[in-house]
Amino acid sequence: MMQFLQRTLAVSLFVAAGFSGGSALAEDFLVQVSQQADEKSVFATVESLDVIPARTRIAGTVAELKIVEGDRVERGQIIALISDDKNALRIRSINAQIAAARAENSNAQTELDRANDLFGRGIIPKNRLDAAIAAAKVTGNQVKSLTANRNIVSQQVREGQVLAPNAGRVLRVPVTAGTVVLPGESVALIATENYVLRLQLPERHARFMKKGANIRVDGSLIDETNSMGGEIVRVYPQIRSGKVIADAQVSGLGDYFVGERVRVWVPTRTREVILIPAYLVVTRFGVDLVNLIREDGTHTQIVVQVGRQIGDNFEVLSGLQAGDRITAP
Repeated sequence: MMQFLQRTLAVSLFVAAGFSGGSALAEDFLVQVSQQADEKSVFATVESLDVIPARTRIAGTVAELKIVEGDRVERGQIIALISDDKNALRIRSINAQIAAARAENSNAQTELDRANDLFGRGIIPKNRLDAAIAAAKVTGNQVKSLTANRNIVSQQVREGQVLAPNAGRVLRVPVTAGTVVLPGESVALIATENYVLRLQLPERHARFMKKGANIRVDGSLIDETNSMGGEIVRVYPQIRSGKVIADAQVSGLGDYFVGERVRVWVPTRTREVILIPAYLVVTRFGVDLVNLIREDGTHTQIVVQVGRQIGDNFEVLSGLQAGDRITAP
C-alpha cells in the first residue's frame, strides 16, 4: 500500500509539473538494457580491528579496579593497581641497610680526613692513607648499590599500576578487587574504536567479493535512520566453515556495540536489467502502466510488471524491451 501511494504521489507531482510548463516531461525516454549488481542480504557483526589486553607487569593482589565494562579509556590511563606487601618490607629492609652503610661511609670519611692530616705531617706511612681511601670508596659504593636496589623495588611498586595500552572501550574485566594475579595476566580487554563490519557469506559468492565494492547498511536497526553506505576494505583468502569472510568500513560505527549484528546488502553477481524512471509508471487498480510511443507517433498505455525500486528508478521485469520509447502519462 505504501509503495502504491509513493508511486501515485510521484506521478501526480510530475503531471502537475508538466501542466505548469515543465520541459522535463516532454522528453521521451529510450528504454535501454543496463548492467545491475544483485544484492544479497546478510547479517554482519560489528568488530574492532584491534582488541588489546591490558596485562599486569608484576605479581600481587588487585588492590583497586578503576574501570568497569563499557568504560572508555585513554592511552596510558591507570585502570588497576596491583600491590605486593613484600615490596614494602623490602624497601624497609633496604632503607635500614642504607642507613647503616651511610654511617659506615661517614666514619670512613672521617678516618680518611684524619689520615690525610697525619700523612701530611709525616706521622703515618702511605699505606695507611691508601687503606683509608679504599675504605671510604667501599662504603660509598655500598650506599650507591643499596640505593640502586631500592630504586628497583620502587620501580616494581610503580609497575603495579596497570595502564591502558590504547584508547578505546573496555569490553571485559575478568578480575575483581582482591584477585591474585601473576605477571602477564590480563586485567581488562580493550577494543580500539576502529570498528569494521565483519561479513560472512556462502563460499559460492567468493568470486564476487572484491575489495572496494560498495555495500548498504540498514541503519534503522540501531538509530532509526536511513541506510548507510560502506566499502569492503579486506577480503580474507581463507574460507572458514564454507563461508568467505570480509571486512567493510562504514563511517559512524563508533556508537555501535561490539558484536552487534547489523543487516547489510552486499553486491554479488551482475545481470542485465531494464530501468525506467519511477515517474513514468502510473498505477491504476493495482496495475502498473506506462505510456508507450508507437512507431507512428501515437501513444498507448501498456501494462508492465515492475520489480524493486533502485534509487529513483523501477526495474521492469516484463512489458518493455530495449529500443522502446515511453513518455510521461
